[in-house]
Amino acid sequence: MTIQLTDGEIRSLINEIKNLPEDFSSRIKLRPKRGHKEYEYRIVGAQGHAFLLKFRQNERNALDFSVILLYVPEESNQPFRLRRCNGKSHEHTNKIEGNSFYDFHIHTATERYQQMGLHEDAYAEPTDRYANFTGATECILKDCGFTLSTRNKSLTQWGMN
Repeated sequence: MTIQLTDGEIRSLINEIKNLPEDFSSRIKLRPKRGHKEYEYRIVGAQGHAFLLKFRQNERNALDFSVILLYVPEESNQPFRLRRCNGKSHEHTNKIEGNSFYDFHIHTATERYQQMGLHEDAYAEPTDRYANFTGATECILKDCGFTLSTRNKSLTQWGMN
């Protein structure tokens, strides 16, 4: 069963505190899967919501990657994509606005795209906040309520490779 969320619910889930273990960066082990490498990390937020952090990187094209935050609702068998940081490997078009661009970009779930019958995170904006997979990972961690469990350490100091 597919769920629909309001913009307020989406914002609340994105901002929900999500504590990560201090050794989180060392746990990211991308494994081969049909032409790309992938890793998934499950986490429960401070309000008890289940989330999935998904990492995907093409094995041949370093600019073809996604770092995705998904909400895993109890009442559905389908995760809901809240935020997705994509690489600069394809042109993106926002169907409602009609604008296209070829750049690094950040997808965000929106109520109106769901109401139009489109993918929840079909809307995206170009960004200069990152230029590689590591930067996209840092961006999603900074933007989406992630904190380290045991130390007040900056997420950018992780040295994630």
